[in-house]
Amino acid sequence: MTRRVALWLTGLAALGLLAVLVGLDTRLHDAGGPGIVPFELAGSAARADAILAEWGPDGRDTARLSLRLDFAFLIAYGAFYALAAAAARDLARARGWSRLVPPAALVLAVPLGAALLDAVENVFLLLTIGDAGPWAPRLAAVFAGGKFVLTAATAAYVLIVLARGAAGAVRSR
Repeated sequence: MTRRVALWLTGLAALGLLAVLVGLDTRLHDAGGPGIVPFELAGSAARADAILAEWGPDGRDTARLSLRLDFAFLIAYGAFYALAAAAARDLARARGWSRLVPPAALVLAVPLGAALLDAVENVFLLLTIGDAGPWAPRLAAVFAGGKFVLTAATAAYVLIVLARGAAGAVRSR
């Protein structure tokens, strides 16, 4: 399988799973509370408990399902971003963009780190739903924040390389 095919497959899988997760998020809003992201970033037992109370039993079941499906999503987006970063690195190398090649060594590992942080975050959120204690929402928020930062860093690198390529294509016309 080529990287292009793998990018398409992982991208489509991530988009499909994202569509399902957005649908579940809509159910959480319909249950009377915020979506899953505010729960991820609750940061305290009091805020997490308030969200869980707003959701009620059906909302908690929906959140559990969302978090379980997120394990598949994090594999898909982690693989997609790693493949996209590798493709961006190869494009930068092929075009001789020397400033964009060195960061690629780090950027290739970043989406995998984001996916790992997301998995740990999900565990702490599932523990929060199960009333594991005040420490679980705090740790979930820390891991969620790290996930968002690493995912944004990867996306920024890929977009910078793509923008440089697009600018070069426009100049050459």
